[in-house]
Amino acid sequence: MSQPPEAGPAAPVTFSAGARAAVESLLTPVDAELTRRYPGERAARQPVHTVYVPADAFGAHTVREWGAQALAVFDEHAGTPGRLARALGVADDALLAEVHARVRAKLAREPVEDLRIDFEDGYGPRPDAEEDAAAVRAAQLVAATVADGSAPPYLGIRTKCLEAAVRARGIRILELFLGTLLAEGGLPDGLLLTLPKVSHTAQVTALVRLLEDYERQAGLPAGRLGFEIQIETTRAVLGPDGRATLALMIDAAEGRATGLHYGTYDYSAACGVGAAHQSLDHPVADHAKAVMQAAAAGTGVRLSDGSTNVLPTGPAEQVHAAWRLHHRLVRRSLARAYYQGWDLHPAQLPTRYAAVYAFYREGLDAACARLTAYLAKAGGAVLDEPATARALAGHLLRGLDCGALDPAEITARTGLDRSRLHALAGR
Repeated sequence: MSQPPEAGPAAPVTFSAGARAAVESLLTPVDAELTRRYPGERAARQPVHTVYVPADAFGAHTVREWGAQALAVFDEHAGTPGRLARALGVADDALLAEVHARVRAKLAREPVEDLRIDFEDGYGPRPDAEEDAAAVRAAQLVAATVADGSAPPYLGIRTKCLEAAVRARGIRILELFLGTLLAEGGLPDGLLLTLPKVSHTAQVTALVRLLEDYERQAGLPAGRLGFEIQIETTRAVLGPDGRATLALMIDAAEGRATGLHYGTYDYSAACGVGAAHQSLDHPVADHAKAVMQAAAAGTGVRLSDGSTNVLPTGPAEQVHAAWRLHHRLVRRSLARAYYQGWDLHPAQLPTRYAAVYAFYREGLDAACARLTAYLAKAGGAVLDEPATARALAGHLLRGLDCGALDPAEITARTGLDRSRLHALAGR
């Protein structure tokens, strides 16, 4: 029986030009949409906290006074590294020795990184004329502190929400505040606006339209005015149709959303949590913040945890108990990639910075060693990927921004300067 002739080597099968063109036609608009929606992390510094001060309590010397009060309570209750360690209930004396000096220097140099003048819950309802005058006064004080160099790096206002009962007042406060700032010399670079109690995407769209209109009338560049969305209602997290409202709100902001801030007590109460159990570490808080995190990832919208209302005041044992709680909650937030939170009292500043500085300093050697091994392709006990290298560089940059780390010690360990770290972090 004759055998069929052997076939010659088959020509390789390739995709046709038409198929390739179809792929490009399909995905080119998708590429553009992904780039628009997910530009990545912002390059600018993120503050480690936001201090809230009622509008009627804010003055020209508020930041200086908060720093002085924070230093006084720090020296009284944690004057040495050992006393700080005992007050916080931690045992790493070597780490606390490094942290203690840095915390004290920070309280003297820059006690507040971000300040929000509050016209909402912390201020309450007032007669219209009184509230108008307070909005003008707040803007004048902001302009004066920016001019004399005493302003924190970031500052602004939390206006009233856009719910029907207070909508007109919220809009009025905002236009008076912005108008006075412009009349007093212009908008500061670190200006931040916070919209509270957002419960529908239309409220976000409404603020976008107001800001667009204001920019046109004031001759400001388009997009100059952004805002933070405060997450205090369950409807902001999960809509009646079952969709994650947060992602829709970020989209509705049309690139103007700068942050999502979790509101501990309003949100917990909305979920039916009793007052004794309302806390940053309650399961309802963790759920809301996990949704916030997923919605904001890659968008450039920053996250901020909320506050604890247990204040470090009174006798020493009460101060220490409140400090231990605050320190633990700040550490917990940092480990969960919430690098910012609210502080409500000057005596919370020592534990804010103690927790933040210890977090970055205790991870310094390991982060530098892993980043160096990654760049040298040297391998080691942990096999890191590009995404982890970005996270390591971002960790070091955050430590530099807040004063926990120094450029020289990072360069000595890695050979990298800030610009190289920015490139590795993808900023």
